[in-house]
Amino acid sequence: MARRSMERVIAIADAASWCCAMALVTVILVTALRESTITPMEETMMTTMRGERLTGRRPCDEIYVVGEGETLHTISDKCGDPFIVERNPHIHDPDDVFPGLVITLHPSTPL
Repeated sequence: MARRSMERVIAIADAASWCCAMALVTVILVTALRESTITPMEETMMTTMRGERLTGRRPCDEIYVVGEGETLHTISDKCGDPFIVERNPHIHDPDDVFPGLVITLHPSTPL
């Protein structure tokens, strides 16, 4: 009888450890998938915001350097300047914006 109860305890322990292992694998997969759903734009914004908090700078100064994944539309929304193209005559094609491009802004909302 002792042998039978010992086998039962071992079976329960095996089942419990298997469930714990599956739960751990699930948590790891969910975390990995969650991190991979961050778009390049969101990653750039998070990095930019962290850097600006450390330096005490506002996200939209009068001189703005375009980051990876940004468009004139997203910059306009972020900084509150709907007239970016008009104020930057060196931008010949609004669709041809690239990281590192320097533009002049006049934010309409204080940040």
